[in-house]
Amino acid sequence: MINISKLKNWSPPKSCQEITTIDAHTGGEPLRIILDGYPDLVGGTLLEKRTHAQKNHDDLRKALMWEPRGHADMYGAIIIEPDTPGADFGVIFIHNEGYSTGCGHAVIALTKVIVETGLIPMTEPETEVKMDVPSGFIQSFAQVKNDEVTGVRFQNVPSFVQALDAEVDVQGFGKIKYDLAFGGAFYAFVDVNQVGLDCTEEYYNALVDVGKKIKHAVMDSVSMAHPTEPDMNFLYGTIFTGSAKDPNHHSRNVCIFAEGEVDRSPTGTGVSARAAIHYVRGEIDVGESITIESIIGSTFTVKVAESTSFGPYDAVIPEVSGNAHIIGKNTFWINPDDPLKGGFILR
Repeated sequence: MINISKLKNWSPPKSCQEITTIDAHTGGEPLRIILDGYPDLVGGTLLEKRTHAQKNHDDLRKALMWEPRGHADMYGAIIIEPDTPGADFGVIFIHNEGYSTGCGHAVIALTKVIVETGLIPMTEPETEVKMDVPSGFIQSFAQVKNDEVTGVRFQNVPSFVQALDAEVDVQGFGKIKYDLAFGGAFYAFVDVNQVGLDCTEEYYNALVDVGKKIKHAVMDSVSMAHPTEPDMNFLYGTIFTGSAKDPNHHSRNVCIFAEGEVDRSPTGTGVSARAAIHYVRGEIDVGESITIESIIGSTFTVKVAESTSFGPYDAVIPEVSGNAHIIGKNTFWINPDDPLKGGFILR
């Protein structure tokens, strides 16, 4: 019998690039946080560094997000220096298609990891974490009990509605009504009943197909209008809304984003944008909260923390609550002789 434990001491060829990560999930949605081995990024701001990553190191995004190290629905975070004085860190978000502007599930997972691993001293009952993300400055708060993070809440960037009850022609479905809103990224919100589906796992593939069609139809028919940052002006995805399966919850979200990724969580930026929609419609008020399910039944709670103005928009500051779990550490090697070193993606 071979002694398999000896593999613990094995080292790869020196020509291999080594990258280490810690992995977590928030409501089932993965987050791979890069710890070491990623090159330094050049730029004076977070957005400039994100552009540098896109232009110079996109091969590493693909290698870490795509198979065989990841999968079509993997999500990641690159930690960098913050822009805001007093912030703890900055973060660039990566996924199967590229680089996103905001990500609530990642904020929750990062808060969990940063506090529970002791990178920020843990204090009860709450520990504050301050981070810069591409869409703005985020304050999050880890709820701490007996040296464990039992939950996370964060106040998101100003969230607003660009259009209510807009219509778009979608091939095979005719006119589809949607709301266009921003919660750290732009989404088209569609009642799932319009496409004859439901926000459940059995319709996974059909939701991906229709969600991508709607996304591209909306992209072709309307321009996003962020009031301060042109880099935010793209449609990140389609969010189908439907009835909750638990009568104690408000509703359900299924977010189809990037190149057909399906968010396993209710989508932090998505529930933020929904808070703005419900506020504008007069369905929730400042201080009121709703709990929204994901495609697998995990939940986020979102509250309208305050109302505000953001450029020409009547906006809200949403507060999103959820929890994450740390699931492992990885050491990846990228061998220059591997014909699939850059990864591949199957959908």
